[in-house]
Amino acid sequence: MSVEIAPLIRVHKQLVNQGAEADLNHALELLNQVKTGNQDALLRFYRPEPTVAFGQRDTRLAGFAAAEQASRDNGYVPAVRRAGGRAAAYHRGTLVVDHIQPAEDAIAGAKERFGFFGELFADALSSLGMDAGVGEIPGEYCPGEFSVFGRGGHASSSVPDGARIKLIGTAQRVVSGAWLFSSVIVVENSAPIRRVLTDTYAALGLEWDPRTAGAAEDLVPGVTVDAVEAAVLAAYARHTELVHS
Repeated sequence: MSVEIAPLIRVHKQLVNQGAEADLNHALELLNQVKTGNQDALLRFYRPEPTVAFGQRDTRLAGFAAAEQASRDNGYVPAVRRAGGRAAAYHRGTLVVDHIQPAEDAIAGAKERFGFFGELFADALSSLGMDAGVGEIPGEYCPGEFSVFGRGGHASSSVPDGARIKLIGTAQRVVSGAWLFSSVIVVENSAPIRRVLTDTYAALGLEWDPRTAGAAEDLVPGVTVDAVEAAVLAAYARHTELVHS
């Protein structure tokens, strides 16, 4: 099954943050607006406050309270997202992309969306000089079959040749009449993300390999959030018409 992308998508760049939990919940508010026909298909971009977004399964672990405190100790706000997966961390050096679209049968093609958007984002990163691909990295945080990774090998890269680092995690929420596909792209300043994930995963009792966490600038020094946003918009423009609000 092919993925049907709306022929016209409105682009919204959120410039003012509402707070970690409010920004997460705003995506669900927009999903409800699209579902009820009060909003067109929407592409929302924002740079989040330092947040550790825990999955629902994390909240059932004995170390969850300690993991929340570890997040705060590192200067990150703990929040629980509605989508699945394990804990993921992000800050102002990351870019969140929420694609929200109406659909008569939103569940149809749900898995195919992961592959489609994984390739779309990998293409966007590749246009900036990264060797990007789609697939789970052994030992990655918030593991997923359709994580977007980058390989080391660039002349000025700090990542060993051939080593893979996770750059993008994706999640999806499907409701009657619409779907939300959310992607978090780590672009700048990966060190504090590794630190907070190391502490929170230790508290949760989950194993992972910190070497798999990185940022786009670790592969191509000097790349910025603005450059990644432009590359994502260019990748989208090959599939649909974009209207900037």
